[in-house]
Amino acid sequence: MPRGIKGLCIAALIAAAPAEAAERQEISIAPGRLGDAIIALGKATDSSIGTSDPWLADLSVRGVKGRLSVGQALSRLLSGTGAKAERIDDTNWRIVRAPRARAIARAPAAQNAPALPAEEGPGEDIIVTASKREVPIGQFAGTVEIVDTSAFGGADAAGGTSALIARVASLSSTYAGAGRNKLFIRAIADSGFAGPTQATTGQYLGDMRLNYAAPDPDLRLYDMAAVEVLEGPQGTLYGAGSLGGIIRLVPNAPNLTDFGGQVGAGLSLTQHGAAGGDVSGTLNIPLVAGKLGLRAVGYANTDGGYIDDVLRNKNDVNRTNVEGGRVALRFAPDDDWTIDLSGLYQRIEGDDAQYASKSIGRLKRESPFAQNYASNYSLANARIEKRWDDISFVSTTGIVRHRLAERYDATQDNRPPELYFQRNRTELFSTENRLSRDLHDGLGWLIGVSYLNNRSSITRTLGPPGLPTPSTGVRNRLSEWTGFAEASVQPVEALVMTLGGRVTSSRLSGSATDLAPEPLFSFADVAMAEAQANRRETIFLPSASLLTNAIPGMTLFIRYQQGFRPGGLAVDDYHVTRFRNDRIATLEAGLRHGTPGYDRIALAASVAYTDWNNIQADLTDRRGLPTTTNIGDGRIYTVEGRVVLTPATGFSIDASMIYNGSLLSQPASYLRTLSYEGRSLSLPNVANLGGRLSANYRAMLNNGDVLSLSGSARYVGKSRLGVGPIFGREQGDYVDTSLSGNWTRGPVRFSIDVTNLLDLSGNRFALGTPFDLESDEYTPMRPRTVRAGVEFRF
Repeated sequence: MPRGIKGLCIAALIAAAPAEAAERQEISIAPGRLGDAIIALGKATDSSIGTSDPWLADLSVRGVKGRLSVGQALSRLLSGTGAKAERIDDTNWRIVRAPRARAIARAPAAQNAPALPAEEGPGEDIIVTASKREVPIGQFAGTVEIVDTSAFGGADAAGGTSALIARVASLSSTYAGAGRNKLFIRAIADSGFAGPTQATTGQYLGDMRLNYAAPDPDLRLYDMAAVEVLEGPQGTLYGAGSLGGIIRLVPNAPNLTDFGGQVGAGLSLTQHGAAGGDVSGTLNIPLVAGKLGLRAVGYANTDGGYIDDVLRNKNDVNRTNVEGGRVALRFAPDDDWTIDLSGLYQRIEGDDAQYASKSIGRLKRESPFAQNYASNYSLANARIEKRWDDISFVSTTGIVRHRLAERYDATQDNRPPELYFQRNRTELFSTENRLSRDLHDGLGWLIGVSYLNNRSSITRTLGPPGLPTPSTGVRNRLSEWTGFAEASVQPVEALVMTLGGRVTSSRLSGSATDLAPEPLFSFADVAMAEAQANRRETIFLPSASLLTNAIPGMTLFIRYQQGFRPGGLAVDDYHVTRFRNDRIATLEAGLRHGTPGYDRIALAASVAYTDWNNIQADLTDRRGLPTTTNIGDGRIYTVEGRVVLTPATGFSIDASMIYNGSLLSQPASYLRTLSYEGRSLSLPNVANLGGRLSANYRAMLNNGDVLSLSGSARYVGKSRLGVGPIFGREQGDYVDTSLSGNWTRGPVRFSIDVTNLLDLSGNRFALGTPFDLESDEYTPMRPRTVRAGVEFRF
């Protein structure tokens, strides 16, 4: 039978005796063609399910069984196919092509069919998979932003974390160099220095944790389905190190039915600097059709330098090279089991530091030697999922190995040149096993257990080049057992209440390394600090939220959540000291209306109050060496909002802003003297104001080609490097602008991107070397850069 006739036949499916569509029934649909599956589902439920699109009828779908409503059964059948179900009335449904943003929102599900071309269409609830349940965004009580990477070009993927920072107003970073930065969400920022503290922002690849006591690995964003940013503490579901929120990268899963891939390349030219380039490739191979598939990604990037060192008479010294790749193997033996094995490796090499000196000239500095660095990052992960009806079990286990080596100019005034070398080694093992049940309208529950073991060490040398002297370092170890649970119920109509909690039992230990007979060094102090660091403790983190959709088209929520970071050992002025746990609690209220890009007006807003106790912060001691201490208690007020206008098909305007009011309300005793003349101390690296404005246009031409244009401007407000006048150097207060365009003809896409359109030299980070906090060193924005690229899909 011709395809067109088959499609029309499916459109005229059974209209049986009326039945309540939302009623749950025993359903058993075998895997196969979508057309056959919806005919069987219609007969089983006395519903009419149709489509007039013959392409959809031949989609391959996994089977579904259990006691389900028609909507739940369709949702499972269509998961990962690029199609969606629209409810017409109580007994009638229509299958249509889904906008790409909806398909990627469920990216972790099996992808047994090719993705459909992006089309405009009515909005459907995006699924917040970072909730660890399939919670629609309209039922998610919290501030979340899902970055649709279908709009990413080669420049965005090659940009890594910087591409996310350019799009999410609440996300910020230090700028010490790719692979050694610290990421912050909202105003939950401790300091710009790198020490043994755990990150305030949790980072994940799928369900696998990426970092612990280490900086942002800055993975390139090739072949990503979506990126989810959850704001505010996420202690119940994600535990320690999620004080500010989490960033979850969602990679495309292997396609089990179709061979394909993509190759791309780009050339970039930086004004006042050197050229750069990038190449990438993705390959998908179905090894056993419908059951076993392999997906591999490889890439290499070079960002040309633009800083000149006048002392050494070298130009464009700060070039950065990145190379890496990912591989994923998916095995789906039947409808209920999915097994994923994955691994990645990435190496970043920075030829020199990223900072300049204002007094010497724009994009210039002078230093006696190169301050290069290297980051090596590797990960291996196994994920197993089993489904029974509306219940699922997920087990994720993996290991991370991260090595970061850095060199700094430690030369002091009127003294011979000295070089500081630091090596940070981190090894992380984590496993999580959880059971969850997803009901309608975001209701359901989950319960899980996890274990984490992290070992980190910092070794250091300081002295003339070629004659390094070991300096005391530290080694910290943490093992953590956790049980967590969360449940969402509906006590009254249109009101969803969610309660959760996490109990963590930790064993912490720390020790000093490379002990040297330095002045003022006390072995008794070392023994006492180590005794304090070796301990066990149990922490309970509660969470609660209320959400209502009582106002049509509007979601209102209020949420309370806590988070924490464990303590450890640090070295301060030749002394080994202990820093204590810090803990955070946030109360926020917010609203959402509409779906960005699909409704004429979509808006989101929230206001939050955060109380932060025993704040851990990486600072420097009197010698300039990085150290860690507790700086006191703080509080933060946050107000943020986003409005997306879509006045015409294919055209949208996106505006967002965030305001942070921070204060170190109870400084530690040694900091109180810095509050001179009654001046209050603000928290470090917290921009008081930020915002972003963008315009996007997409159109399909008469010949089928697709043209996309976008432009954006992002403002980063003022902040300070650290606490008090010594570290109080101002940074920020600049505007970053960009333009991009791409033209897609068949399998080929040509693109051109311009960043820092105005060629400004804003101060992104007021730190060059931690051994010089008095000069005018700063980290400038990358000058105007133009990239031209091409991508070919097959």
